[in-house]
Amino acid sequence: MNVAIIPARGGSKRIPRKNVRDFCGRPMLAWPITVAQACGLFDHIVISTDDPEIAAVARAHGAQVIDRPAALADDHTPTQPVVAHAIEQLQSAGIRLSAVCCLYATAPFVSAADLLVGRGLIDDPGISFAFAATRFGFPIQRAFFLDAKGRPTMFHPEHALTRSQDLPEAFHDAGQFYWARPARWLDNAPIFGPDARPVLLPSHRVQDIDTPDDWLRAEAMMRLLLAQ
Repeated sequence: MNVAIIPARGGSKRIPRKNVRDFCGRPMLAWPITVAQACGLFDHIVISTDDPEIAAVARAHGAQVIDRPAALADDHTPTQPVVAHAIEQLQSAGIRLSAVCCLYATAPFVSAADLLVGRGLIDDPGISFAFAATRFGFPIQRAFFLDAKGRPTMFHPEHALTRSQDLPEAFHDAGQFYWARPARWLDNAPIFGPDARPVLLPSHRVQDIDTPDDWLRAEAMMRLLLAQ
């Protein structure tokens, strides 16, 4: 069976209650649930949460709920132990899993087509993880940081005069989904290791949503997409 596991804890600090906050007319959590349902890949769509309101929203939109223990719901808990806990709970209930997709609760731009591509990639026994990624919009070799006095210092000063077209493209995690077989999640294997493969997304469908400014930008992006 294919299973989608959506981690959604209740303790978001920078955008309080962001997993159930209204986003373009529906709770944020409802967006990835709806896409997971529409893609036809999943036998179960499961929300891992410590929060009763999130659980209620999940059930109202047709998802199942696994109660996440407090030890896995603080600000410092990484994703993989949360997914592993959900897998163990499902396996204890007698559910046989063939592939598990961790789908983020704040991924309103995820698409069914991309999920299908990711699922297909891990059919290759040499590929452990498939994840959504996109290109950086500017060469990372030309990036700089500010020192204690606010002065700019390049990370790679040797590229100060290198033409952008002569620098290799760089990519980053899109923060949408991660496919793997159950054993890889349970082994806590590295998601971005040499046996992982990216599903490349256009930048107009990628937006991290961690701050109020991110939220406003994401809503504007979604309205443009819906208007097309």
